[in-house]
Amino acid sequence: MYQNYIFDLYGTLIDIRTDESGDKFWKKVAEIYKRNGADYSHKEIKENYYRLAKIEKNIGHLTHPFYRHIDIKLEHVFSRLYKRKGVTPTKEMISDTAISFRKASTQFIKLYDGVIDLLESLKKAGKNVYLLSNAQRCFTYPEMQQLGLVDYFDGILISSDCYCSKPQKEFFTTLFKRYNLKRDESVMIGNDCITDMLGAKGAGIDSLYIHQEISTPLEGKELICNYKIMDGDVTKIKEYLLRA
Repeated sequence: MYQNYIFDLYGTLIDIRTDESGDKFWKKVAEIYKRNGADYSHKEIKENYYRLAKIEKNIGHLTHPFYRHIDIKLEHVFSRLYKRKGVTPTKEMISDTAISFRKASTQFIKLYDGVIDLLESLKKAGKNVYLLSNAQRCFTYPEMQQLGLVDYFDGILISSDCYCSKPQKEFFTTLFKRYNLKRDESVMIGNDCITDMLGAKGAGIDSLYIHQEISTPLEGKELICNYKIMDGDVTKIKEYLLRA
């Protein structure tokens, strides 16, 4: 019987669609910056956003040379975009910019059916619930608050905080050490065959795969897991894992 249930977030608990590709989105971003005194065209801010993000990633590789899977703090990119136009942003301005950026790209966001019942059932059974998410804290935590998820978790670890992401073994190890988890009492639940399932295998823990519309395509990939749910039905997670 497992004691520690480690969840991925997007595509596992939260169904979300975002789009940062079109001019309409980047015009909204340019308007966010313009309101705060940084005048960009939509083409200029898009170009500089990706350039600065690449620089941040290169810095991450230099400071963490043993990590193959680097993540960055997008707050640094948002801040440098302001400074490039002579604006010194406050922490509040960066936070508001991040939230506005995310809202501009989000087409919809909602919990999958059965998520709250699943989490409540685990807590009632005396289980520990953790989050291990490849995500940006500046986006993720407000969205978790909005959807009423935060209080269900005994620990939350987000890749942008650690400068590495799943399937990097060290990301899992950080979670185990921080919360004193035993591997043989832990299971990873996620929707990605690489980041979640291969990551769990590399970290030496069991795993449950749930296939969703936004999951990485499985064609040509080996699905390595202890349990699998191929129809996206979150309610089945409880059936599998509370009896395991």
